[in-house]
Amino acid sequence: MYVQRDEGGNIQLVSREETPDCAEFLPADSPELLAFLSEGEAGKARFQASDLAFVRVLEDVIDLLMDKGLIRFTELPEAAQQKVMERQSLRRRLNGLHLVSDREGGDDVI
Repeated sequence: MYVQRDEGGNIQLVSREETPDCAEFLPADSPELLAFLSEGEAGKARFQASDLAFVRVLEDVIDLLMDKGLIRFTELPEAAQQKVMERQSLRRRLNGLHLVSDREGGDDVI
């Protein structure tokens, strides 16, 4: 694996191939590389959690655009229409059971 380091000498970027940015080679079993990659998994989990929260933002934006008449539901691609309908149906069912919090700033947790 090839790495790029920051000014402090910490691994900042990893590549399977040598690139202009990642020119230093480290063996795949390097403790330093393994530590960086395990931190990367935690970062990946945080990024996925952020994606889930962002989905709600996108739902709200789509609803707002439709409410204001800026877009029509039928103008969305068919796959997007299907996903929007599935999310709306799921949200209605969960809200009907009072399992999801819609309070502002809430985490929408079950």
